[in-house]
Amino acid sequence: MKPIDISPEQFQLLSESILAIATDYLKEMDSRTISPMGGGAEVANIFRTALPELGLHEQAISRLHNVVLHSRAQNGRFYGYVLGSGDPAAAAVDLLCSVLNQNVTAWRSSPAAATLEQTVVGWLAEAVSCAGFHGILTGGGSAANLMSLAMARETKAPANNIGLPIKAPLAVYASTEVHMSIPKAIALLGIGRDNLRLIPVDDSFRMVPEELERRMGRDAELGIIPVAVIGTAGTVNTGAIDPLSDLADIAARHGAWFHVDGAYGALSAIVNPLKFRGMARADSISLDPHKWLYQPIDCGCLLYRDPAAARRTFAQAGDYVRPLGDNPIESHAFFDESLELSRRFRALKLWFSLQYHGFAAFRSSIEKDLRHAKRLEASMQRIRELQLLAPVELSAVCFRYVGDGSLSEDDLNHLNVEILRRVIQRGHVYLSNTTLHFKFCLRACIVNHRTTDSDIDSVATEVLTAARELR
Repeated sequence: MKPIDISPEQFQLLSESILAIATDYLKEMDSRTISPMGGGAEVANIFRTALPELGLHEQAISRLHNVVLHSRAQNGRFYGYVLGSGDPAAAAVDLLCSVLNQNVTAWRSSPAAATLEQTVVGWLAEAVSCAGFHGILTGGGSAANLMSLAMARETKAPANNIGLPIKAPLAVYASTEVHMSIPKAIALLGIGRDNLRLIPVDDSFRMVPEELERRMGRDAELGIIPVAVIGTAGTVNTGAIDPLSDLADIAARHGAWFHVDGAYGALSAIVNPLKFRGMARADSISLDPHKWLYQPIDCGCLLYRDPAAARRTFAQAGDYVRPLGDNPIESHAFFDESLELSRRFRALKLWFSLQYHGFAAFRSSIEKDLRHAKRLEASMQRIRELQLLAPVELSAVCFRYVGDGSLSEDDLNHLNVEILRRVIQRGHVYLSNTTLHFKFCLRACIVNHRTTDSDIDSVATEVLTAARELR
């Protein structure tokens, strides 16, 4: 039986074979249908096999072709969710990340990785006009939001040692458009979903500051502790940006932690910082470089103003991981400011990608995405059979097919569900969906460095074709 270890020469041959498969995927991506062929049963039949007792060795490489074949192709017409397009330069260096196998718990365990993480976090803070913030890379915006709310709770209602009192009078405030990770985080932290105050939004889906002030004032009279106000810098449904300066003022008046969920939109401050006035007043900010810096998943980030608040929340360690000295650089421990102990070398791909392309290239790609969203918005406004359902603030475009206007709202909702199914089945364009004012929407979110003008123009064509096939 062969040992697990392989020689450097075997590693090179193995890597070259895998690289060839990845390169073929990139070459063929644009011509592939986005949705893979076959349904759940077929995919399960291929991959749900018995645990292999003996290895196939080099023959195992051939099985990677099925993985590629049954994965969604993220070409320039993939507009699903808020999903970055995966910079190949960053992907290439990710192999080195795995080979180095650094556990980024502290400088002591991974000197280069720790230093690079602090470097790229500083770059991200500077890029969104928050120079001087500290931070840490995370698995994504959900983890960053959870950590930020843990910091808020421990700052405003300390519970790490004695726990939260039963029926503690706490509240967290966010708009009705808040991301699903927020109620999940509030539940996990013991604050309770019932204590999430959902504040109404205006016609542009932005939180109404007067409604926030009114609700916080009423809660204050009842003795309820305001743990946090959450402003969203790019809602996942429409890309709306809450009035962050106003929210910062209100949070400050009521002594609440101010968190900005910028996982979708905040990195577009690289292009238009004026849209994000007030973000620099936040106590914490979540970002997702694996969205609008096009990094391969996973690469999120949490920025925070006060590292002492992070340490107060997360510092809990055994002697076996403690630094051996008090050198301010060499004694740094990420686990004192994070939920995680074992952590991947996430910074390498982002650092290399920025080094390889240069920051200006990312700024240009984000500008292009924003232009493409406006181009798609214009086509929705120009074509009588299509209806735009929300302002285009960033790069999410929500619309629906309305035909000649003769259908009821229920019929339109049903028809648009079927249109989306047909568009995805056709495989040329991939859209997602949401619901706004009880109307089922088709949704294109453009955070894709591969997208071209012709890709954008194909959206309306695909939707109209699908609709005519169904009518």
